[in-house]
Amino acid sequence: MDVSDKMDRKGEIKVPKLDSNCKQRSVTSSRLGRAVQFTSLFAGLTLGTASEYTKSLFGWSDATDMQSAMLSPQNMERIVDKLCQLRGAALKLGQVISMQDPKTISPQLIEIFDRVRQSADYMPDSQVMKIMCDQFGNEWQTKFKAFDDKPFAAASIGQVHCGILHNDVDVAIKIQYLDISKSIESDLNNLIGMLRFFNLFPPGAFIDDVIEKLKRELAWEVDYLREGDFQTKYRDLIVAHHEFYVPKVYDELTTTCVLTTELVSGITVDKCFELDYEHRQFIGMSLLKLVFIELFEMKCMQPDSNWSNYLYEQKSKRIMLLDFGASRFYSDEFINNYKEFLRASVADDRDKLYELLIKMKFLTEDDSEVLVEAHMNAAMMFGEIFRNDGDFDFGEENLSERLSVEVAKMIEQRMSPPPEEVYSINRKISGIVSLCSKLNIKINCRQIYNEIIERT
Repeated sequence: MDVSDKMDRKGEIKVPKLDSNCKQRSVTSSRLGRAVQFTSLFAGLTLGTASEYTKSLFGWSDATDMQSAMLSPQNMERIVDKLCQLRGAALKLGQVISMQDPKTISPQLIEIFDRVRQSADYMPDSQVMKIMCDQFGNEWQTKFKAFDDKPFAAASIGQVHCGILHNDVDVAIKIQYLDISKSIESDLNNLIGMLRFFNLFPPGAFIDDVIEKLKRELAWEVDYLREGDFQTKYRDLIVAHHEFYVPKVYDELTTTCVLTTELVSGITVDKCFELDYEHRQFIGMSLLKLVFIELFEMKCMQPDSNWSNYLYEQKSKRIMLLDFGASRFYSDEFINNYKEFLRASVADDRDKLYELLIKMKFLTEDDSEVLVEAHMNAAMMFGEIFRNDGDFDFGEENLSERLSVEVAKMIEQRMSPPPEEVYSINRKISGIVSLCSKLNIKINCRQIYNEIIERT
């Protein structure tokens, strides 16, 4: 039954449709089968690179070296198609890379992974049936009044179907790709090995450390019971802030591989750039405020700034918060230190800031002057947002670009990885700052600072 069309006709709930580029393809679940897929991709890229470089010798191609030859349009299509087919950890890494700044990661690589961010393939009915039978028994369909066989969303770890419960509640059923949890480590190792071979990571990126953090996050994300539990806790914590809404989790229809929640409506925030200014400002101000509510009130964070995790409902002026798989809590010690760090940056207190950067292990006393200066500059730039009691113009101040220059220096100069907690926090903050810039808005950020930082 096509539940999504039925819902549209009712005019009650409208859900997005899959990207037209998505295909129905079986998930290759065995480790050997996935290794073969990566091997075929590597072979295709190698041949494509050699061909492109050879053409350049005769003036038939714009490639100037082996790296640019590797990133030819034909090779980009090979990578996009294969990652959409494989899904899982490889696609997740691609999503993370796609949110980075072109000054720190190859812009061509970002372009590749940006194209796969919303274009994962989806499982055939036979694999969906196998998973649902394994999780709920052969009569699983009796648990729903209706279930839409075709998903309305497909991402790195799972796909999402519409359903209706017997009490007429509309639900979203997230179903994990078949055996995808077993392929995390091997997939990441295969993809990283391939990207390293083609020299696509800048020196000093500490990619091994990033991968270890990503493996841990992915282990969390493939445990839907953990995600459902965190989503319920987060929902209880955020309830006082009425501009946000977290869908209810239905525990009786949730397992390690299936997560059933209330179905909510809205448009993803990356589709809001042409809305009226009032709506754009509300979105940016609310999400910037959310970062500090999470850190200093709730002491936990949903760190994935993928735009599809935020739906804006214009009528109610509320932001729906989705996808809590990688969420985590932070220790009181870290939060207290981070608050002092923010206060020092806002106060332009460089001596205090340096002391805190050492204390929090952002820096060591043996680090180069260039690295120290890059950290100080980046902190001061972030403090600019909150320093003055007036509107900060995200559209004009090019903050993201200025910060990315300092981040590039950090990557080049760093001798040891930064604290574990900052990976998730920096990913969230940089994503929200970038969003505010794209929304082209002005916000009185000092007001947010006084309301949350000084009050907690």
